[in-house]
Amino acid sequence: MVFVTFSSLFSFEGMQMGSFAHRIPHLDKMVHFIFYLVMVVTGFFALKDYFAHRYRLSKILLAIVIFSIIYGMIIEVLQNTVTLNRQGDFLDALANSLGAFVGMFLTRSLIYKDRSLK
Repeated sequence: MVFVTFSSLFSFEGMQMGSFAHRIPHLDKMVHFIFYLVMVVTGFFALKDYFAHRYRLSKILLAIVIFSIIYGMIIEVLQNTVTLNRQGDFLDALANSLGAFVGMFLTRSLIYKDRSLK
């Protein structure tokens, strides 16, 4: 979470990006997608044991997905309002949300290998 927040709000203006990064179209959208996919998967496995005695695993996973999507939207708003040279982008928020949903499906498939979500 700290890494995502820092990399979303920090100004990278003036830093040299490798020529490799400039050759890949929509690389930033792929990075957003991967960040939020990883956030959901790691968030679930980090919190499931703590909350599993009170909530069903499916509820825990859903809460993490909803949190991640709202968090991504807040970060985009903050980029638009708080930073000087970063801009919020609807497509970034969409990539964040898609990454969170794919993370949910990936997590569900990993859990279903062991047992069904309860």
